[in-house]
Amino acid sequence: MHIPDGFLDVRTALTTATFSSVGVGVAMRRLRTTLPPRSVPLMGLTAAFVFAAQMLNFPIAAGTSGHLLGAVLAAVLLGPSAAVLVMTSVLLVQSLLFADGGILALGANILNLALIAPVTGYGIYRAVRTMLSGDRGMLAAAAFAGWGATVIAAIACAAELAWSGTAPWGAAFPAMTSVHMIIGLAEGLITALVLAALAKARPDLLPKPDAGPAGTLPVSLVLTATVSFALLVTPFSFDLPDGLEKVAATVGFDQRAVANAGPFADYRIPGIGSAVLATGLAAAAGTLIVFLLSLLLARALVPASPHKQPQS
Repeated sequence: MHIPDGFLDVRTALTTATFSSVGVGVAMRRLRTTLPPRSVPLMGLTAAFVFAAQMLNFPIAAGTSGHLLGAVLAAVLLGPSAAVLVMTSVLLVQSLLFADGGILALGANILNLALIAPVTGYGIYRAVRTMLSGDRGMLAAAAFAGWGATVIAAIACAAELAWSGTAPWGAAFPAMTSVHMIIGLAEGLITALVLAALAKARPDLLPKPDAGPAGTLPVSLVLTATVSFALLVTPFSFDLPDGLEKVAATVGFDQRAVANAGPFADYRIPGIGSAVLATGLAAAAGTLIVFLLSLLLARALVPASPHKQPQS
């Protein structure tokens, strides 16, 4: 659902960039007083996992592919404000280094995927969680929230396309919603599976109302596993158009896309003859870069005073 340059007019690009700047600023201000030091490495690892997982496309239907968005997963593990920072870090690296999503459209992509998706997804998660208890309730709430966040972000994207005059609302809304309702099912399933695995292996990392502080992770081990996944698995992703690309081709505005440049454009290291190796190395490099960026931002936001008590 990464919007390329050319799909949005200047008015929409500037408006969404303004909203995104305000939203990210609010999230960072909240984290300055609420981010506990123990969450810093988890933020970096979550960002690295989301970046690597987003590179793995899977077929959905009718020649369309989907991939994990990860917004609800990040929000459940870290809270909505930290999830905003994690998703923003991922989108910045994807746009500036990998030419995935336009530079002028970056504000819209951050608004849709780093603000609307984790915040509304977390709201859905909390609402369902009040009705369902236990680990099964947590997994059901996360799965439904993952689906809902994907659909809501797609609706926001459709509204931006319509406001830009790229596609009429009557065409953009049903096309974006229908395809992302299917992609959202996979999003919800993957989110629940990842949380279920954590519930078995490291239940201390999952939020529980009456539990003590969350545990810590072996950062080097988890980061090595994530980078290895990016290096070895992502080159074999399905080469199919994603939901937005499919809608653009169907509605007829795909020719408006303007490719931007990046050192690792198309997720490949230039100068390497093997496409598999070029993609794998690019994925591994991007995973490390996202980890470091999110980690550095999180460390910069940790409350300076050791006597400050983090708020829940």
